[in-house]
Amino acid sequence: MALSEPKLGAVQCVSPAGLHTMRYAQWGDPRNPQVLLCVHGLTRVGRDFDHLARALCERYRVVCPDLVGRGRSDWLRDPSYYAVPQYVGDLTTLIARLDVEQVSWLGTSLGGMVGIGLAGLDQSPIARLVLNDVGPRLEIAALARIGNYVGVNQRFARLEQAVEYLRSIAQGFGMRTEAEWREITSSVLKRDGDEWVFHYDPKINVPMRALTAESLAAAEQMLWKLYDAIHCPTLLLRGANSDLLTAETAAEMSRRGPRAQVITIPDVGHAPMFFDSAQIAIVRDFLLSAG
Repeated sequence: MALSEPKLGAVQCVSPAGLHTMRYAQWGDPRNPQVLLCVHGLTRVGRDFDHLARALCERYRVVCPDLVGRGRSDWLRDPSYYAVPQYVGDLTTLIARLDVEQVSWLGTSLGGMVGIGLAGLDQSPIARLVLNDVGPRLEIAALARIGNYVGVNQRFARLEQAVEYLRSIAQGFGMRTEAEWREITSSVLKRDGDEWVFHYDPKINVPMRALTAESLAAAEQMLWKLYDAIHCPTLLLRGANSDLLTAETAAEMSRRGPRAQVITIPDVGHAPMFFDSAQIAIVRDFLLSAG
């Protein structure tokens, strides 16, 4: 019988600036060696995957971390380390804590970039990879759109105001009902006195704001190199209206590296959120058939 709530856990990780704690939600049998690691996007949290985890936790131990700087996890002392190498290190530590040799990986946006960063390494523990609306090519216009709201000190007197704000900046999520918008908003809020604020370190935008045309090009080159080194079965999901992952980039990803299987999700932009049973079924079918 599927669980309605996960078991919460924590693991100590390290950055060049010191130690920090990363917290996670774990669904299913904690002894199950079949692990699905679900990694969220830039300003999101692990509880984004609740619907998917409930659907898959009878077959998998589904583990959903809050990346450092988000949700219940600690904030970094030096925000310059909010970058893919740090997240790869933290999640490698988490995999060691889970005591498994291999995992399946589902990464949304930033979580997919981290997946590429780890799956492209020699002796990677990732056996199956699902990339949710992200690839090695970084679209400048989409990054600018995201950068306009990340780290902005938004405060809300009422939850309903936060819901309306998130709806205005995240139409691409494709939520279908008011209840879904409320759920996807509530998971990333915390109380600060009499107001609501987003539950992440505003300084997660420091590396993004430091990007230049040259550093962006270098980052893309490195991501393509890592992507081309991936050998595990790979599924690429693309929101049909996405501005972060173009159809051209998705097609290129189907031809090179792991030659990802590409599925386009209709009526969604950046990025599908797996509230829909059809989206969950796509992931389930790939994980059960891959390899």
